[in-house]
Amino acid sequence: MKFVVALIRHETNTFSPVSTQLTDFRRGTGGTGPAYGDAARKACEGTNSAAAAYLDLAREMGAEVDFSICANAVPSGLVTRAAFESLCDTVVRSASQGCDAVLLDLHGAMVVDGFPDAEGELLRRIRASTPAGLPIGVALDFHANFSAELIRHATAIAGYCTYPHIDIYETGVRVGRSIRALLEQRSQPVMLWRRLPMLTHMLRQTPSMQPMKDIMDRAMQAERDGEVCNASVFGGFPLADIACAGLSVVIVAERDQIEAGNRLLDELCDLAWARRADFVFPAEPVTQSVAYAKTLEQGPVILVDHGDNCGAGGTTDIMAVLEEVLRQGLEDVVAGPFCDPETVATLFAQGVDAEVTVDLGGKIDMPALGLIGQPLRLTGVVERLTDGEYTVTGPMFTGMRLSLGRTAVLRVGSVRIFISERPQEPNDTGVFTHAGIDPTQSKYVLLKSRQHFRAGFEPFARHIVLISGPGVCSSDYGLFPFQHLSRPIYPLDDDASLAHAQSWVHSAG
Repeated sequence: MKFVVALIRHETNTFSPVSTQLTDFRRGTGGTGPAYGDAARKACEGTNSAAAAYLDLAREMGAEVDFSICANAVPSGLVTRAAFESLCDTVVRSASQGCDAVLLDLHGAMVVDGFPDAEGELLRRIRASTPAGLPIGVALDFHANFSAELIRHATAIAGYCTYPHIDIYETGVRVGRSIRALLEQRSQPVMLWRRLPMLTHMLRQTPSMQPMKDIMDRAMQAERDGEVCNASVFGGFPLADIACAGLSVVIVAERDQIEAGNRLLDELCDLAWARRADFVFPAEPVTQSVAYAKTLEQGPVILVDHGDNCGAGGTTDIMAVLEEVLRQGLEDVVAGPFCDPETVATLFAQGVDAEVTVDLGGKIDMPALGLIGQPLRLTGVVERLTDGEYTVTGPMFTGMRLSLGRTAVLRVGSVRIFISERPQEPNDTGVFTHAGIDPTQSKYVLLKSRQHFRAGFEPFARHIVLISGPGVCSSDYGLFPFQHLSRPIYPLDDDASLAHAQSWVHSAG
């Protein structure tokens, strides 16, 4: 028996000005571009990834593995056509050489120049190059956007049930369980899917809180109780100007469970739609949020600048929130990482203990939102210089070796500012501790994140203050010039209704 395994992940913010090249699909530290074959296996084995679960399944079943590619890029703008063709060709070539199943660890919200639904196109090509009926299992991010094409060509799909995403390995186990049952002729799966005409705000999506919590809890309970094989609720990625953006529900059921599967699908979708207004996040001015944080007496206080979060495609070089923190005089602050390779080079050239004046950030304009880069002039002392490498010890992507590129710490008064060559959402304290600085000992910790910070930072936070800074990850959807969404869609259109939902039923047989 032989499995083809592939990991390709990218969440595309179509409003980001930063295009995504093949070299951006890194595999942790060392070099640029994807890993292939044994290097891909080494990058994933023993980590919190669906691909690692596939490798464990293969060992249990005595299956040979062709690990074709490991390619993981930080969220950013459109993926170039050349990069996508290279990624696709690698997987299709492996699958076309013969196998018993293809097991994919994908994101589900990748947009390519020419292919709004990149994962759907990848599956279409795999299906076209392999024998009819070949099992294709797909693990997807909670923020996947669905078209009928993705459902049409997959055999079984499961999505993360958490946000921050700490159940990635378990999602691979769920996919593998369905594929194994099919291979052992114990299952005849059917997939039921519906996409609702609603864009949920990412700060209101997390299944750990309402309004999503009991929707996801109901799906997980149905799966545990055997009502269906798999039940997944996808919050969707709303910062993609494509026709298939929105909240979706996917049910994998046996043929004799279709009636129960449809009832569950209706129940979950009706509940989500009834709460659509609760999925809208109300923003407040940056000055007001920072002023409130200043009144909090006990730390650590986590300040979350979610409008410029690279985990959703932000550039992480917008300085507005840091500037306000400095203006209002907050003290004992650890902040970052801010991505600015030019400033990093300057600080490395000056060396530790040098007093320097730099223009930090503001290097990138965002024409889609009419934002012009505004650097922040700072004078401080170079406190640390590092290689930016660390191993994730927290619950998200546990065990993965990551790199910020070269990283410098600039101390401005009692504010320590981390500046890196590569963007990285701070979901693990390693972004700071690799430089010998413990964020748990600071009064304030300023992060560019949205929800993933909770994996590494929420456990020790006394307070969390969400700050609606500017950027291409803004929660104010009225700022975005959407042109390709399926309309009407809530909350942009008051006349959106369940009559505008899209559904699909697909049988693997």
